[in-house]
Amino acid sequence: MTTQGIEAVFMETHNWGKAAKFFQSLGYELEFETDHNSGQLRNGSGPTIFIAEVPADRETPLQLVLKVADADAFRAGDGVEMVTPFENTHFGTSLATVRDPDGRLWGLQAPAREQSAPAEQPDHA
Repeated sequence: MTTQGIEAVFMETHNWGKAAKFFQSLGYELEFETDHNSGQLRNGSGPTIFIAEVPADRETPLQLVLKVADADAFRAGDGVEMVTPFENTHFGTSLATVRDPDGRLWGLQAPAREQSAPAEQPDHA
């Protein structure tokens, strides 16, 4: 299975409020905001922009995230280095990281994997 285009842009900022206002001024609408200075914006049906505020002494990277329909069905082709496998996130998706031939990291995002129910414990009453 291959990717299906750009799903999202993940970026970090030193000021969540200013960054969100910047994108809103460009026509993006706030989909949600967290209580820890982050949130997601979207313009029409295009990719989302997820912005997270970080301390002033940290760099503010930007990462493109490619859409994957099914994390379990995805197979990396030749020349694709899997850096991290798909893992469910706290925000309802499954995310992996790959490295391109020039060393750039790319995110791969799929719907969250179903969590298997814990095995029932025998009743020793």
